[in-house]
Amino acid sequence: MGCVCAYRMSEFQSLLGLEMDDAEIDEVLTEVGIGVLSMSAQGVPYGVPLSFGYDGDNSLYFVFLGATTELRKETYAEQADIASFTTFDVNPDGSWRSVIVAGPLTRIEIKEWDTARESLADNAYQSNLLSEYELQENPNVWALRMQEQSGRAVGQQ
Repeated sequence: MGCVCAYRMSEFQSLLGLEMDDAEIDEVLTEVGIGVLSMSAQGVPYGVPLSFGYDGDNSLYFVFLGATTELRKETYAEQADIASFTTFDVNPDGSWRSVIVAGPLTRIEIKEWDTARESLADNAYQSNLLSEYELQENPNVWALRMQEQSGRAVGQQ
C-alpha cells in the first residue's frame, strides 16, 4: 500500500507544485501585476480582481477606481481585519507560479502617495492609466502590509 500512496503523491505533484523561497515570491510579485484581493466583512467574503504595485519590500498597493454608489471595495477594505491577495501566471507549456500574501489593508496617507505611485508604475497592469489619476488630498489607494506570504510553482526552475 505504501507504493500506491507514493505514486499518488508524484501523480499530483504537477498540481501541488513546489514551495518557492522568498526571492522567487519577490520575483512573482514584481513581474505579474494583477491578481485577486479577497476581503471579508461581517462574515461575507468578497474577492475582486485588481492591478497592483509592489514596493519590493512588504507592501502591495491598489487603486480603487470606478467606485460604485455602495462603495463596496472601500466598505470591505475598511471592515476587513486581514486581507488576502493571490496572483499567478500560467504558461502554455503547463508551467505555473502562484503567490498568496496576507496582512492588514489600510488606506494610504498623502505622505505615502509617491511610494505607492512609483510601485504601481513599476509593475501594475496597465499602469499608464495612473497618469489620469492625479494626486488628491485623500487618494483612494490602499496598501496591504504583508505579514504572511507563500508561493508554489511547477516547471519554473
